[in-house]
Amino acid sequence: MTPKNYSILLLILCAITLSTAQLRAQTSTDTGEISGKVLDENQKAFPYATVSLLNAKDSTAVKGTLSQDNGNYLFKDLKNGIYLIGVYVVGYKKTFKGPYTIVSGKMAHQTGSIQMAPDAKLLKGVEIVKQKPLIERQVDKIVLNIENSALATGNSALEILQKSPGVSVDKDGKISLRGKQGVTIMLDGKPTYLSEEQLANLLRSTEGSAIQSIELITNPSAKYDAAGNSGIINIKLKKNRNYGTNGSIYGGAGMGKYYKANAGLSLNHREKKFNVYGNFDYGRNKRFNSTDIMRVNETVKDKTYFNQTSSSIGSRNNSNYKAGIDYFIDDNNTLGFATNGYNSNGERTSNVLTLIGNQPLKTDSSVVAVNPSTYKYTGMAYNLNYKGTLDTLGQEITADADFAQYKSREESDFNNVYLNAAGQSYKPDYIFTNSTPTNVKIYSGKVDYTYPINKETKLDLGLKSSFVKTDNSFIFQNFVNNNFVSDPARSNQFLYDENINAAYANMKRKFKTTTVQIGLRAEQTNSKGNSVTDQKVVNRHYFDLFPSLFVNQELSKDHEVGFSYSRRIDRPDYSNLNPFVSYLDLYSYRFGNPFLKPQYTNSFEMSYSFKKTLNVSFGYSHTSDVMSDVLLTDTAKKTIFISTQNLATQDSYNMNASYPVQITKWWSSNNNLTVYYNKFKTPNLLGLPYESGKLAFNLNTNQTITLNPTTNIEWSGYYQSKQVYGTLLINAQYGIDLGFSKSFMDKKLNLKFAANDIFKLQKSVITSALPSQNYVVNERWESQVFRLTCTYRFGSSSIKGARERSGGSESESRRVKSGG
Repeated sequence: MTPKNYSILLLILCAITLSTAQLRAQTSTDTGEISGKVLDENQKAFPYATVSLLNAKDSTAVKGTLSQDNGNYLFKDLKNGIYLIGVYVVGYKKTFKGPYTIVSGKMAHQTGSIQMAPDAKLLKGVEIVKQKPLIERQVDKIVLNIENSALATGNSALEILQKSPGVSVDKDGKISLRGKQGVTIMLDGKPTYLSEEQLANLLRSTEGSAIQSIELITNPSAKYDAAGNSGIINIKLKKNRNYGTNGSIYGGAGMGKYYKANAGLSLNHREKKFNVYGNFDYGRNKRFNSTDIMRVNETVKDKTYFNQTSSSIGSRNNSNYKAGIDYFIDDNNTLGFATNGYNSNGERTSNVLTLIGNQPLKTDSSVVAVNPSTYKYTGMAYNLNYKGTLDTLGQEITADADFAQYKSREESDFNNVYLNAAGQSYKPDYIFTNSTPTNVKIYSGKVDYTYPINKETKLDLGLKSSFVKTDNSFIFQNFVNNNFVSDPARSNQFLYDENINAAYANMKRKFKTTTVQIGLRAEQTNSKGNSVTDQKVVNRHYFDLFPSLFVNQELSKDHEVGFSYSRRIDRPDYSNLNPFVSYLDLYSYRFGNPFLKPQYTNSFEMSYSFKKTLNVSFGYSHTSDVMSDVLLTDTAKKTIFISTQNLATQDSYNMNASYPVQITKWWSSNNNLTVYYNKFKTPNLLGLPYESGKLAFNLNTNQTITLNPTTNIEWSGYYQSKQVYGTLLINAQYGIDLGFSKSFMDKKLNLKFAANDIFKLQKSVITSALPSQNYVVNERWESQVFRLTCTYRFGSSSIKGARERSGGSESESRRVKSGG
């Protein structure tokens, strides 16, 4: 962003802040106050208790605060009126005191001490709390409460997402939400900045036992980054807020075609001034995958038939960790530091047999290949954050500084033996290697400010800058005279630098039965892609505005309708910009496109809610310059390849319906149906206009049966109908999972059993939506897995005064290339 543009944005934000401050200063002239002290059951000071100031007439909340270390609390600047004081602490009875009247001549009240009493519902020292449902519907998002679900047992974050309402995950780990790709994945509110392949690897490395909940946000506000045309999925990891020292340890084992194992440890220590936490999770996985490709290479002169069978066995070791410390400077200021990272390494060997002939089922020659590979991926991120609460009305400021680094390296050998129809070698073996080292560094800083103008109106402002530097290399070596020799003509280095500067303003206003939220985000992007070997440099500088609008109308107690609009952007993955050729085998490869342009999406959605349980929404979005993987054949080389290209447009229509049903006291059911139609259109693909579209649907259901307070049975199923995406026609996919959970020792010890794809139904079949392309890709993987996990929680369970603190960080780490 130029200094001039940045200055204009800063002036706009400062002007808005100044005007609203003046408005509030003009309307806040009262000087009444109410103060007092909160004591526990032993007559000692009770810090961090939630104290509310209530209107005595109807008990509506006016203000809220937390008691200080000495138990004292204070409400200032009160208008004339009659008030009550309410004190709330988990595990204690709600306590009220008052009324207190603020009038001229009596502007101050001392309430004295308010003593809290333990809740009679405590049984054997264990608090009885209603368990959250697995799927929870909120006004602006869907929340999956993963923490206590048996279906999360032994599964990775990627496998759990596949079971989420409206979410689908393909064989390569690409994630779609309501039939659309381009989802932004966040961890604890922080964009990951990873490419689709690197993101899939990170999610495979994240054990399900480390996840607290998953939030699905289909139409984000201006406060969020503008990236992600189909919305945001936020994965919230567990964080213990109990006082004292506590933690949990778990171990699990699984079996499919091969073994699986995972284990983890979580520790937390909380005092008045400090909260220190950390966790470590480890997983080991051996797996099987098979891919069959049947295709016809057709030219004017002849046809060549390829029948390729590939099977691979791979093993992977994953570890991910998180640690941090929060320092509570005082009641209103918190300073925090956090770090998280992951390591993944493994190996796999693919055995490939390719039969070639000029007629169907006739073999003139064949290629036998053994292709071993190894890989290693590492990532580390650091975050320094500050949160300041400026008053009891909700005025606060948060600041974050982040640094992240991701490294990866893949080494692949390709050993190809050529055989004739009689099975004899007829020409020298072709042996070559690929090596792909990658290094990514990300720097980011942001500031967010929340200003409640009055009880009904809130203003959010923010600034953010991020800097990304990537170094991708592709090293191709031929085996010549018993040595590997580099091939400069087929090797490449690609450097990519990107800087994004952003500012936003978001205003929310609550009327009697209507809530309106309007926002505007500005993002200025500077990027440079440099293909060093090919001497291709692509510089881009562009400035965009991203407005958003949300309206929610309460028609009655049970009926609500809503409307939302937002404009979004998706920038190309760094890897997709790199023009080097990456081989999957001798006849299959992919390459990048340095001239890829970002895609822009305008999204509209209307929603209806009945008793906040039945939720129905209708959405439409239009995307220009849509980026899509295109799978094509090279008739001259008789190969098949994948490349990402900008198609002209994508129009998406969707209807989503969700309805949780409490069938009986012990049987609850959550169901979600998404029906969508994606239409792709481009004026020139292989020299001809192209248009595709198909009506499709996605159905998710989850059933929970509670046998007793310590025993649950869950089963879930999904069905994804046949669909078109870009040039790919993807056949239907479906599966059923089963889970069982049993708790012991006052719920400190938990045993979970899970069976994934219990009937072994999952597979992938892909054909071309282009009539000129004749291929069928069949893939199966080790989807049927049985797992058993044991978890033990230990240490202090006192949560007295534990203060909720939402992390202020939204650092970035999103579009890096890797795999696994």
